[in-house]
Amino acid sequence: MDLVILIKEIIIFSINMNTTERQHLILERLQNGGHLDEEELAKLFDVSTRTIRKDLKKLEELGLFHFPQMGYNSTLSNFNDTPFLGNEIVNIEEKQKIAQRAIHFLNEDDAIILGAGTTILAFAQAIPKNFQLTVLSAAMDISMELISKPKIEIVQLGGLVRRRNASVLGPHAVEMMRHFACNKLFLSADGISLEYGLSTSNLMEAHLSSRMIRSVQKTIILADSSKFNKRSFGKICELVEDIDQIITDQKLSTHIFHQLEDKGIEVTLV
Repeated sequence: MDLVILIKEIIIFSINMNTTERQHLILERLQNGGHLDEEELAKLFDVSTRTIRKDLKKLEELGLFHFPQMGYNSTLSNFNDTPFLGNEIVNIEEKQKIAQRAIHFLNEDDAIILGAGTTILAFAQAIPKNFQLTVLSAAMDISMELISKPKIEIVQLGGLVRRRNASVLGPHAVEMMRHFACNKLFLSADGISLEYGLSTSNLMEAHLSSRMIRSVQKTIILADSSKFNKRSFGKICELVEDIDQIITDQKLSTHIFHQLEDKGIEVTLV
């Protein structure tokens, strides 16, 4: 067995795990290995096979993967955990325009949360040097970007480091979020769908983003038009119930634009 996987499994047994955390780890193992059976999962998580069967059924109902009766093979919808550096060169001009417009929705002395991703990094870079803010950040590259801005107080969330986009995630980061209440959340996503909602390629990141939404008064999505009509692996939230505003580029189709506005979501095109 791979040493990293073995260490993870040792850690699992030291955690008083709830159902959501167990389901996250099941999906992570399916994502990495592709095949597990009920008895193996039950032994790993120290629960009954009946409990595992309920977990898997719930995950299938959520549309995260499909499994046959004999063994479990993940079939992930739009799963593409693109390396962080690869994202930097995609739609650069659109991301910069989105970031510049998003600055207009900041006020002095706001307490804000910033998610991870290259569009959010562009937003952090665009914040004026002498702007006074408190920023909670899930991404280390964003925190490093803000260090040079002396009037910004930075709170870096802690947890498991996801190298692909220099962000932290997992139960520790989620637990930290329970202690904060902020004005606004600026968040990106890998997929935006009217039917499915907001989604990202990593389930634990989706769980953290969902927790962030519950900690703010207003959620603003920064995403270029290529992210629309797509679903990714981990669902973050519904659009209508949880998203207040979307800032995107003018390549967004007129049909999607009117659908979003009809549902009460403010859409800003740049």
